[in-house]
Amino acid sequence: MYLMDTYARFDVGFERGEGATLFDEDGNDYVDFASGIGVNALGYAHKKIVRAITKQAKNLLHTSNIYHIKPQERLAKEISKQIGYKTYTFFCNSGAEANECAIKLARKYGATHFKEKKFEIISLGNSFHGRTLATLQATGQDKFHPEIFAPYMEGFKFYSTIEDVIKNINDNTVAVMIELVQGEGGIKALDKDEVKRLAKELKKRELLLITDEVQCGVYRTGEFITSKLYDIKPDVITFAKGLGGGVGIGACVSKKSIFTPGDHGSTFGGNFLATSVGLATLKELKALKKDGEMDKISAEFNEHLDEVVKKNGKIFEQKQGLGMMLGLELKDGIDLAKIISLALKNRVLVLRSGVKTLRFLPPLNISKKEMKEGFARLQKALDEYQA
Repeated sequence: MYLMDTYARFDVGFERGEGATLFDEDGNDYVDFASGIGVNALGYAHKKIVRAITKQAKNLLHTSNIYHIKPQERLAKEISKQIGYKTYTFFCNSGAEANECAIKLARKYGATHFKEKKFEIISLGNSFHGRTLATLQATGQDKFHPEIFAPYMEGFKFYSTIEDVIKNINDNTVAVMIELVQGEGGIKALDKDEVKRLAKELKKRELLLITDEVQCGVYRTGEFITSKLYDIKPDVITFAKGLGGGVGIGACVSKKSIFTPGDHGSTFGGNFLATSVGLATLKELKALKKDGEMDKISAEFNEHLDEVVKKNGKIFEQKQGLGMMLGLELKDGIDLAKIISLALKNRVLVLRSGVKTLRFLPPLNISKKEMKEGFARLQKALDEYQA
């Protein structure tokens, strides 16, 4: 092997995909309830995604951000349109980069908007914001702060509850960063009233609310921005994962145009390929939402999960999450790793979240046939676990 030892991989590799189904090197099919950890929002080999990639590849893949990039401008406009208010977007390559941009944006705001500089960013316990040194420190889980990577960047604090976050805002605080549904923290949706109270408090103090929607954004929870479900208008929203339909892209979106040339940048971010495919992805997802098909698929998937909980009461505590960002919390003593392994053996792909949650992030256009087959295979795995 010539790869760095950074992943504990399952012993399977895939050669092609179609819809919500992957095929391994031996031709075996796997129903995918993970979609590349929420990336393949329209599944595999979607005709409009393939067409957008092919068309753009015949013309230009990349120039650089020192020149105008028309599809980048169109995608930024479409994002603003779907959010529902005027925004300014910086494109990058991943969720961690989008959150890094949000951190820098907040730091500049804190240095230029107030008489005394503000620089601290508060996050929530159980959160996850990325694997760079800054986003690791913004992550509210001690296990992501091992001594081997110390010293970490200063200026970050995290607290267990929103009430504690509000209580601990001080003269150094410039922003609060939250995931509205915690992706790596057990698929836990934050309380709506508490989030609205936080937003109101920050607005009163002229501080920034950053919503990390890297995983929960782009219709994953039923709306383009999960913030809409919470009746809030964040100052900064970060996206990645589903935004590119499988092509790597990230975006930091702000209500205020705070940066000036030279403050930030990216060589690859927002190039012709990524933004062309991003535009095709957003338009297709918007149409899926508008005609009601997305909501029907979500409702049916949720019904299947409710049935799994009902049928397997000795394994699962409850269902949690929003839309198609869902988790089944395990009862104490249940071996999450073994369930995931048995699911793989039965050719259905599922994920973990935290220490006791089985996570589901299926393609948002998954067919009824694939859904039914996937849950049949999952039940077979659960039966084997209980045997």
